[in-house]
Amino acid sequence: MDEQLRIVLIIIISVSIFGLLVFVFVKNYIKKKIDYLVEKNKKDKSK
Repeated sequence: MDEQLRIVLIIIISVSIFGLLVFVFVKNYIKKKIDYLVEKNKKDKSK
């Protein structure tokens, strides 16, 4: 029983870390994209 519990905990922790990394990368990508679009929109309105 201890072996199964250890394996389940390792899987849960691994998935959590992977999910956190994916979340951070996606969040940064979306933030950069939004910042780019805002700057582009400001330049277009100033013309």
